[in-house]
Amino acid sequence: MTPYRPQVVAHRGASHDNAEHTLGAYLAALEAGADGLECDVRLTADGHLVCVHDGDLRRTASARGRVSTMELADLSELDFASWKNPWTDLDDEAPDRDESLDRVLTLRRLLETVADLDRRVEIAIETKHPTRYGGLVEKRLVAMLRDFGWDRPGSPVRVMSFSFTALQRVERLAPDVRLVQLVDKVATWRLLRRTVGRHWIIGPGIDELTEHPRLGQSIVRRGHEIHVWTVNTPEQLELCRSLGVTACITDRPAYLLDLVDGLEPGSR
Repeated sequence: MTPYRPQVVAHRGASHDNAEHTLGAYLAALEAGADGLECDVRLTADGHLVCVHDGDLRRTASARGRVSTMELADLSELDFASWKNPWTDLDDEAPDRDESLDRVLTLRRLLETVADLDRRVEIAIETKHPTRYGGLVEKRLVAMLRDFGWDRPGSPVRVMSFSFTALQRVERLAPDVRLVQLVDKVATWRLLRRTVGRHWIIGPGIDELTEHPRLGQSIVRRGHEIHVWTVNTPEQLELCRSLGVTACITDRPAYLLDLVDGLEPGSR
């Protein structure tokens, strides 16, 4: 009997070895064979959706300021990759980097990259809240999905959020787009379990699933598909398999793909 195979989704790209949310990280994940890509999106001051996790720029761009108060042209001048490997410039043997792979990545460019592939790759897009732009984030996102024809049944895109209200907005604007209610605490699930949509996917964190076994069992009993973040070890993968998890979001897509497919890690 073939073992159950969950989808392997690259968390912010292949972010264990590459700077998160850069095009370089996503290309590395695609080269590894990831089944899907995950990204966080925020809205710039001039209305562009960009793939950035933090509201401010200190950690990933070593700069002052917030994504929401800056225009795309200004963000495009920043280096979003050096923080990951700060000593690269001192390594004479390090390969030359294509700087275009290290700049801020717009959601549109990421979607275009996936649309141009010769295989199906799914995209899990998380809208970040709270934000000064409120529901405008979801409106801009759904408008972009319509541009690609990805607001219809069979779309490779699913929208995720910790915000129940944000997901309700997407459901009203694009009822055929799959939704993932992210859950970071058992208490959150207890509050939402009777109000989330019947067909919504539930996205608990692996730490909560590990520490609270009844959480996964409760989600399964209610008949929801489960997508889990962030799955990076064999033990975490086995827990997900035991629950019938359909997607594992991981920082290490190449490593997890080998585990999922029963290969020796690094043997591809």
